[in-house]
Amino acid sequence: MPKVTAPPLPASGLFGLIKPSGPTCMSLLNRMQPLLSKSKLFVDPEKVEQAKNAPKSRKRRKRGGDVKLGQGGTLDPLADGVIVVGVGKATKQLTRFLDCTKEYRTTCLLGCETDSYDSEGAKVRIAPWKHVTKELVEEALSQFTGQIKQTPPIFSALKMDGKALYEYARKGIPLPRPIEARDVTVHSLELVEWLGSSHSYSWPDKSLSEDEKKAVEKALQGVNEGVSLKDKPETSTETNSSDVIPSAFVLRMRVSGGTYVRSIVHDLANTLGSAGHVVTLQRSRQGQFVLEPEGDDDRSCIPWEVFEKALSDSGEVDEDGWTEWERQVLQHIEVVQ
Repeated sequence: MPKVTAPPLPASGLFGLIKPSGPTCMSLLNRMQPLLSKSKLFVDPEKVEQAKNAPKSRKRRKRGGDVKLGQGGTLDPLADGVIVVGVGKATKQLTRFLDCTKEYRTTCLLGCETDSYDSEGAKVRIAPWKHVTKELVEEALSQFTGQIKQTPPIFSALKMDGKALYEYARKGIPLPRPIEARDVTVHSLELVEWLGSSHSYSWPDKSLSEDEKKAVEKALQGVNEGVSLKDKPETSTETNSSDVIPSAFVLRMRVSGGTYVRSIVHDLANTLGSAGHVVTLQRSRQGQFVLEPEGDDDRSCIPWEVFEKALSDSGEVDEDGWTEWERQVLQHIEVVQ
């Protein structure tokens, strides 16, 4: 195995982790914590030995250990890709990754709007989609490029007058005022693949009840009387058949911090005279941490599977005393003094 150079120990630093779709970011950090807290890479060797020999306490320590650990911006459970992990003193630098440039690849499925704007949510309404073509999508992208304003979805945890927006929606309480739009920058936005009906995605089975729809409408109509969540299916019986697969397409975008990718997909579908939601979402870049390095300053990331394997089997140590997961961290870490 190639030699790895260890920084002054115990180390503090940043590294990119490749999150799989499914688990939350926090659950991955919680699972990593015991590994890091028993490694001489991040903990004084004497403390590592003391921890090994100390009797097990019934009280669970925070995240399973003493090493400070954090993330520079979370991803939804549905999403996969880059998250930046900070260890030790480097946790103080994680806030800069909240506002840094990020890149995403996402798939939009047409014809159905959900409350969460992605496939994890419930159907809110269906709309025509057959008229949408690759050319129409490409023509509409310019409206969502540059400095734009985004309105967060009503089913979000953002607060208005001390109450989460989703509480207004679920209880049918009219919003006191419009949801404040945010200034964001979309540096680039392109259609990279038109899937048409050649895919395996489908609309969610879960849907809002009529009472739930009325509650959401009531909340929204407090600021926009014309809001309607009524279904508008295709006029053709053929295109409403369960055997017909709605069109989907893949977008790639480079955006500023604070940009809602799901909102771009939702708003774009509405502009196209349809409805749509996210069915896949991958973050390919967060700052200098990327899935596929291109420039000299880019840093590749560690697949989650490296840590998952170490949790079940620590594996052999090399001649310098490092396990495989520690070697991976040493190869990828950006040391912070």
